Amino acid sequence: MDNFRLILLLSLAAVLFLIYQAWMEDYGRQQPAPQASAQAPATSPATTDAPAARPSGAGDAPEVPTDAPDAPPAQPSTTTAADTDPSTDAAGVPALVTVETDVLRAEISTRGGTIQSLRLKDYAADADRPDIPLQLLKPAPPNMFIVQSGLLGGGEQTLPTHNAQFVPEATSYRLAEDNDDLLVELVWQEEDGLTVTKRYRFERGSYLVHAEQRIDNAGTEPIALRNYDQLQRTELVDPNKSSFIHTYTGAVYYGPEEKYKKEKFGEMTKRPLDVTISGGWIAMIQHYFMAAWIPQPDEAQTFYSKVVGDGRYIIGQYSPAVTIPAGGSHTFENRLFMGPKLQDKLDQIAPGLELAVDYGWLTVLAKPIFWLLDLIHSLVGNWGWSIIILTILIKAAFYKLSETSYRSMANMRKLAPRLKALKDRYGDDKERMNQAMMELYKKEKINPLGGCLPILVQIPVFIALYWVLLESVELRHAPFILWIDNLTAPDPWFVLPVIMGVSMFAQQKLNPPPPDPMQEKIFMALPFVFTVFFAFFPAGLVLYWTVNQLLSIAQQWYITRQIEQAEAAKHKS
Repeated sequence: MDNFRLILLLSLAAVLFLIYQAWMEDYGRQQPAPQASAQAPATSPATTDAPAARPSGAGDAPEVPTDAPDAPPAQPSTTTAADTDPSTDAAGVPALVTVETDVLRAEISTRGGTIQSLRLKDYAADADRPDIPLQLLKPAPPNMFIVQSGLLGGGEQTLPTHNAQFVPEATSYRLAEDNDDLLVELVWQEEDGLTVTKRYRFERGSYLVHAEQRIDNAGTEPIALRNYDQLQRTELVDPNKSSFIHTYTGAVYYGPEEKYKKEKFGEMTKRPLDVTISGGWIAMIQHYFMAAWIPQPDEAQTFYSKVVGDGRYIIGQYSPAVTIPAGGSHTFENRLFMGPKLQDKLDQIAPGLELAVDYGWLTVLAKPIFWLLDLIHSLVGNWGWSIIILTILIKAAFYKLSETSYRSMANMRKLAPRLKALKDRYGDDKERMNQAMMELYKKEKINPLGGCLPILVQIPVFIALYWVLLESVELRHAPFILWIDNLTAPDPWFVLPVIMGVSMFAQQKLNPPPPDPMQEKIFMALPFVFTVFFAFFPAGLVLYWTVNQLLSIAQQWYITRQIEQAEAAKHKS
C-alpha cells in the first residue's frame, strides 16, 4: 500500500513524458518536404490537367488536376499586397489580384483563381515582431499552402481547371470603411459561348469567404460537369518550434456519420481518401490556424486526397455531375474559411468545425475548461490571471475531496513513528510487515490510499488544461505580467518551474515519510524531475500547476495543524 503513492507520482511523471511522446506519434512533425528547385517551371504540363472522367456517369470518379499554378516565384515572396503591382506580368508568371479587408490580406492568382497568399493582420508571425503579420497561405515551399478550385467535364468540351487563365475585373480590392463586404470576380470565356465566373465575397471582420463558380452556357449543346475544390500544401517546417511541443499538421474531414477524421500525410500515400458525405467539410489544419472548404449542407460531396510531386499533399471535394442545357446556367456555391481556429466562431459556421481545435481524447473535459477560462477572461482581461482564478475555482470544487485525503495523509504522518518501528521489528520480512501495517491501519481507521485522491483528480484536469493552453489560439502570444510575455511559450527565465519544484519539495515535507529509504530517496528526486519537465512546458500550464501546488500546501498545512492540535489537546486531557 505504501508503494501506491510512489506509483502514482511516478505515473504522473510518466504521463508528462507520454504527452510529449503522444504528440510525437499522433501529431508529430513529419519529415521536411523536399525543397523546390531554384527556378519554378514557367508552365505546367497541360496534358496532366485534362479531366479523365465522364461527369455524367453515375459511378465515375474524376481525375482531378493536381498541378500547382505557375504563380509561385523562385523564392518565397516577402512583399505585401501594398508593395506589389499586380497589373504587371513577369515572364511566365500570371498577374495577381490583391484583396485587403480589415482582418486579412490576400493574393489571388489569375491562373485558376487560386488563392495563393493570405496574411492575417491581427496575428503576428512571431511574438517578438508583432508588426509582421502571419502568412497562412504561401505559394512556394517551404510551407506551401494554397486554395484551388475548378471544373471537370468529359468529352471534347474544354472547362477551366485551376490551371486556366482567368481575367479579373480589377487587380486590386480594398474594403472601404463604409462597406461591410467586397466582391472579387474573375472570368473565363470559351469561343463556343461558355462563360465561367469565379466570385469570392469577403466580409468585414470575418475569415469566412463565400465562393461561387457560375457557368453560363450560351452554346447550342448541353454541358455535363462537376465542381471541385481542394487544399494543397507541403508539410510544415518551423525552425523555431519547440522540440517538446508537437501539434498536428495535416488534412482532416468531417461528416455527420464519419465525425471528425484525420487524414495524415503518411496515410495518403498508402490509402487515398474516397468517401461521399453530405453535411460535412474538408480542411488542412496546423497549430492555431486552418483553411477549410465547407459545401452546402444538403449537397453530397465526394472527399478525396492525393499525393503529388515535390512533397505536396491535397485534400479536396467534388460535386455530383450537373448537366447545363444550352442557354442555361448553374452556380456552384461553397464557403471557404481561412484563419485562426477561434472556437466561438467555428461552431457558428458549420457543425463539427470547432473540432479542428483538437483537444484529443479529453475534449469532453477540455471544452468546459476553456469555456470557463474564456468567461473569466471576459471579466478580468488577462489570460494569466484567468488561469489563476480558474485554478482557485477548480481547487474549491474539489475542496472536500482534498480535505478528506489530506486528513488521511495527516493521520498517516501521525503513524510514521509506529510504521518505522514495524520496519525495524520485521526487517526484510515484507509479508509480515505488510500484514502488521494493515492491522495498524484497520485499528486506527485509516485508509492508506486516501492521500492519493488529489493526484488522481488532477491528472485528467492537468492533461485537459495542457491541450487547452496548447491548442487555443485565443491564448497565442498572450502576455501575463513582468517577464512572462507569452503564456503559450516556456518561461524564458525558468522562474515558474523553479517555484513549482520548490513548492513540490515543501509539500513532500508535509507528507508522511515512506518507511523504505529507497522510496524516500526517489521522493526527494521527484521535485527535480518535475522541474526539468515543466521547464519546457507552456508558462500558462506551469502557472496553473504552481498555483495549484501552493493552494494544496496551504490547505494541507492547515488540516495537518488542526489534527496535531487536536491530538495535543487529547493527550493533555
